[in-house]
Amino acid sequence: MGYKKAARVLPEELLASIQQYVDGEYLYIPRRTESKKSWGSSTNIRSELKVRNENIYADYSLGWECRDLADKYYLSIKSIQRIIRQSK
Repeated sequence: MGYKKAARVLPEELLASIQQYVDGEYLYIPRRTESKKSWGSSTNIRSELKVRNENIYADYSLGWECRDLADKYYLSIKSIQRIIRQSK
């Protein structure tokens, strides 16, 4: 997320109205509902996590212990257990 100078993008009247409420402070303007993107839609993270979780379950099916899987994948034992439970 980048910052834009309000004086450059907003009409002077609107800027003056906003300054009545927040003068010299940061203001977050959320996206419109129809413009929102779902989590991970702009990266490959969803597919990468899916592959990682499939690998974890495959290793578990081969007999790996949760503690060893946690060390291998740099996750907590609880996270490994959750992934295994969801993969069954």
